[in-house]
Amino acid sequence: MIAEIVSVGTELLMGQIVDSNAATISAALPSIGYRVLYRQTVGDNLERLTQTLKLALSRADVVITIGGLGPTMDDLTREGIAAALDEPLILDHDLQQELQQKFQQRRYPMVSSIIRQAYRPACARALPNPNGTAPGLIAEKGDKVVIALPGPPAELIPMFNDYVLPYLRERAGDEPGVILSRILRVCGMGESLVEDRIKELMQASNPTVAPYAKTGEVHLRITASAPSSEQAQAMIAEVEAQIRERLGNAVYGVDEQTLEQVVMELLWAKGATVAVAESCTGGLIGHRLTEVPGSSKALIGGVVAYSNELKIRLLGVPEESLRQHGAVSEPTARAMAEGIRALTGAHYGIGTTGIAGPTGGTPEKPVGLVYIAVASEKGTRVAEHRFIGRRSEVKWRASQAALVMLREELL
Repeated sequence: MIAEIVSVGTELLMGQIVDSNAATISAALPSIGYRVLYRQTVGDNLERLTQTLKLALSRADVVITIGGLGPTMDDLTREGIAAALDEPLILDHDLQQELQQKFQQRRYPMVSSIIRQAYRPACARALPNPNGTAPGLIAEKGDKVVIALPGPPAELIPMFNDYVLPYLRERAGDEPGVILSRILRVCGMGESLVEDRIKELMQASNPTVAPYAKTGEVHLRITASAPSSEQAQAMIAEVEAQIRERLGNAVYGVDEQTLEQVVMELLWAKGATVAVAESCTGGLIGHRLTEVPGSSKALIGGVVAYSNELKIRLLGVPEESLRQHGAVSEPTARAMAEGIRALTGAHYGIGTTGIAGPTGGTPEKPVGLVYIAVASEKGTRVAEHRFIGRRSEVKWRASQAALVMLREELL
C-alpha cells in the first residue's frame, strides 16, 4: 500500500513552522505496511491545494492531509478534498450540534465561522477530536482514501493513534506486511569510506541500505519489507551482521543510541572515570557526557580553561611550552589532558584546544585547527584535526572527535 502526506499551510512554506507532524506520520506508517513515496507541502490556496491532492491521488492508495481544518477563511482542506474527489460539500447536522455543545460547555462565543467545521465531502465521515474543535475526516471513493487531520500536534497525534492507525491496519488486511528500519551509527569514518566498504550491500532491493552523513558521524538505515515483524527483523539482522563485519568497531550504536551514551556505558563497564579540560569546546564535552543519566558514576568533573593563565595555574601547562608552541598546539593539548587527570585522579583525561572561528586564524594555524588529547596510565595520545564549518560546527565536531578517541581507548 502506498501513502502520501500533504501538509497544508502557507506558514509551512514560509518556514514559520517546522512540519514535525509529517515526520511523525511518516515514521509510523511503515510498521503497518504502508510505504510513503512522496510528501508535499502546499499553501492556503484552493486551486493549488486541489491540484496537489489530485496528483497525490494519482499515485497513492491513501492520502493523508495535515492542517487546514479550522474555522477561518484560509482553512481550505475540506473544500480541496471535495474538489479533488469531485464530491459536494455538505453540512453535517450532527457535527453542527456537537460543535454547538462544545462551545456551550466551554462558554465560548459561537461565531458563525465555527460552523464551517461541520461541513464535509459527501463521501466522508468525521473523526472525533476530543482535544479541539475541528473534526478529522475519512473520505472513501472507489479504491482511494483521503484522511484529513488537524494541524496542532496535540490534536493530530491522539486522533492519528486512536482512529487512523486502526483504520489503516484494517484496510491493509488483504495485504499484510510490515516495513521496519534500523539505524546503525558509525563514528571515526567518513561517508565515502563507509559507502566504499558496503557498496555491494547498498545495491540490494530488500533489505535496502542507505547512508546519511551527520555532523561528525554517519548513519546507515537498513529497511526490510516482510510479511511479519519477525521476518523483517531477521532480514535486518543478517544485513547488520555483514555491515559490522566490514566496518568493525566503527559501528558504535543503533537507533537512538548516542556516542556519549555508548562512551559512558564503556566507562561504567570498566569501572573507569574521566575528567575533561576544555578550551575551544567550551564545556561541550562535559555537557554531552552529563546528558547521560547516571554520568556522575564515571565523570569526575572538568575545567574550561580558556585563558593561558588558567591553563598554567589549574592544569599545569608549562609556561615555556605556551610561549614556544602557543595555546593551540600538540604540547598544550597533551599537557591539558595529563593535567586534568593529575588534578582529579581520573583514569582518563581529555584535553582540547583549537581555533573555532570565525576569527583568530592565521596561515600557520587556520580556523578549524583543533588538537585533542586523551591521557591514561598507558600514555597520552594526541590528534590534530582540521575541521570546517561555522563556529558551532567546529565545536561540535571537536567534541565528537574527542569522544571517538576516548571510545577507542576504552575499547
